[in-house]
Order: sequence, then structure tokens, then C-alpha cells
Amino acid sequence: MRQRRLMNQINVVPYIDVMLVLLVIFMVTAPMIQSGSVNLPSVDKVPAPPTDAMIVTVKPQGELSLSQTSQAQPKSYNRRDLIGAVQDAVSANPGQPVVIAADKDVKYELVMDVLNDLRNAGVNKVGLQTQIGKSSR
Repeated sequence: MRQRRLMNQINVVPYIDVMLVLLVIFMVTAPMIQSGSVNLPSVDKVPAPPTDAMIVTVKPQGELSLSQTSQAQPKSYNRRDLIGAVQDAVSANPGQPVVIAADKDVKYELVMDVLNDLRNAGVNKVGLQTQIGKSSR
């Protein structure tokens, strides 16, 4: 009787099939994912924020994100890392303005905590972003 040789090859075809199926699933579902939006409070008349301002976004669940310019995509941060990123930007440019864009459903205390953290980080120019329209009093 003749001994069989062990086969030392891996059949990768099933792995490639699974990978292609997952790729198709992700390609189909990626456009359907909605990015979060911030529902800003409205006021009658307000000046436009500076175009070079960094924007700190506070979402209703308390999530924080930072965009370096008004055109940049926001990046999510926890509170400590957000303050560190802002401190780095302010150390490079001491006159760097920062705007807080908080959803109108966010607790006032959370907005004030972020504002206080920014002040303690050495930010001198901090503003609150609103949308122009009729105020809801």
C-alpha cells in the first residue's frame, strides 16, 4: 500500500468569495449611512462665525467632535482628547477662534462644561453658533 503525501496548500477560493460578498455588502450599505446632524437653536440676527474658526460640535447624546476649519470633516473625540487637540492648535496660533455648535436639545450644563474646559485650555476667543431665523421663545 502506498502512503499518501500530505497536502501543504490552502484553498483560498472560499475566503475570496466571502471577501467579495462582504465588499459588495459594504459598498451597498455605505451610501445609506446617514451622518449625524446638529439642530442649532435659532435667533433673529447674528453675525457669521469667523471662517478660520475651529468648530466644536456637541451632539444630543453628549458626543463631541472637532473640525479644524469650516470645510473640514469633523473628527470625534472624547473630552480630554478634544481639549488636547484645541490646546495644540491654540499654542500654534494664540488668536485661534473656537466656535461651539451645540444641538438645541443638549443640556445647558454640558455646553457650559465644554466652554469652561476651552477657557481653561487657554482659548481666548470662544463663541456659540446659532442659525439665523425666528427665535423660538
